[in-house]
Amino acid sequence: MISEAPRLGLRRLAPRGLLARSLLLILVPLLIVQAVALTAFYGGHLDVISRRLAASLAGEIGMVAQLLEQAPEVHGIIMRESTWRLGIGIAIEPGAQLGVVPARPPWSPLLPLETDLNDALTRLVARPFDADWLSDAQNIVIRVQLEQGVLSVEAPRKRLFSATLYWFVIWLVGSALLLATAAVLFTRNQVRAIRRLAAAAEDFGQGRDQTPIKPEGAIEVRQAAIAFNRMQDNIRRFVEQRTEMLAGISHDMRTPITRMRLSLSMLPRTPQTEEDIAGLTQDTEEMERLVETYLSFARGEGLEATREMDLVPLLQELAASARRSGGLVELSAPPSLRLRLREGALRRALGNLLDNARRHGTRIALTAEACDGAVEVTVDDDGPGIPKAEREAAFKPFASGSATGTGLGLAIARDAVRRHGGEIALEESPLGGLRARVRLPA
Repeated sequence: MISEAPRLGLRRLAPRGLLARSLLLILVPLLIVQAVALTAFYGGHLDVISRRLAASLAGEIGMVAQLLEQAPEVHGIIMRESTWRLGIGIAIEPGAQLGVVPARPPWSPLLPLETDLNDALTRLVARPFDADWLSDAQNIVIRVQLEQGVLSVEAPRKRLFSATLYWFVIWLVGSALLLATAAVLFTRNQVRAIRRLAAAAEDFGQGRDQTPIKPEGAIEVRQAAIAFNRMQDNIRRFVEQRTEMLAGISHDMRTPITRMRLSLSMLPRTPQTEEDIAGLTQDTEEMERLVETYLSFARGEGLEATREMDLVPLLQELAASARRSGGLVELSAPPSLRLRLREGALRRALGNLLDNARRHGTRIALTAEACDGAVEVTVDDDGPGIPKAEREAAFKPFASGSATGTGLGLAIARDAVRRHGGEIALEESPLGGLRARVRLPA
């Protein structure tokens, strides 16, 4: 059974992007196939050809060395015929000694040419020798110790090379580059279509104006784009129909409430009825406020477009409004914080948070700052707060015991913040009460 530790290590090493993963799936098998082909070539064809060519050259040099030692009287004929028929340059240094062979760096560590030639000279020449690959760029200088001196042989390098080596390397590298380029271009086009679909979904989720995206890429990606366009149209149609319905409900509900308030204002006031009329008037106002709150929650500010604006003036207006309502508000913010917002929705969300803090505490600290590509707004109060176990439930509409009174203030705030692509959380405040932390993408 495979342990979890190696799996986690492999997951951390694997790329996270679709483009990188797709290229990995395509290029790794390609490189493995190329590596197998290269290994087979080096281990088979190249090795055989190199040993045969080295043996051929070493055999010719061994034959010439033996003829020179056995027939010294015809040195000139042997050297002339060898140069002409074998294509190698031959010279003799009479009375010279080969001496100690100096150590030289390998000419080509990746090819077996030097090793094969040394092995062939050792076996077929059977005399002390020195093979110099570095002093001449065109030839290999081989010096062999004979009884009468040192035999110097200049053999062209091409005698030990096969043309198939160059063609094989060209085919190997060229095919790999061609297939890799095609894979990169094809995969990038597919991933680009997915990225556009993801960006369109993100923009639509945050309420930005989004035209239908053009289906492109593979069939499955095109089907996803077509389905997204249909979903976008259906949601827009649903929001428009809901808004029209809510507008009608708002008008129908406000009319009887207005008549009730008008009737209450026209009732004759006496000491006996004054208290009842005041209570009914207060109930009517509360009903009107609740109707507005419910409609705002159901409407969700879905039709409001985002625009780039400065958040700081909005915070200053909200703080001033809370002070006029009797709250002690301290505002801490930089001179400017520009980001794309739905002003009405965010004003309602932050206004609800400030209203909750004002109703449950005496001191309010409103803070805004930019951090890690986002803007954080915190609302602190010194009220009783909400127990940690009940904070998530406080966001549910009409939750029993909610800090908003009607159970909609925090629900409206979270809905508005999430429509901006942000998040809202409740924490313990340094002032001793509740902290509402709003994080908005910059």
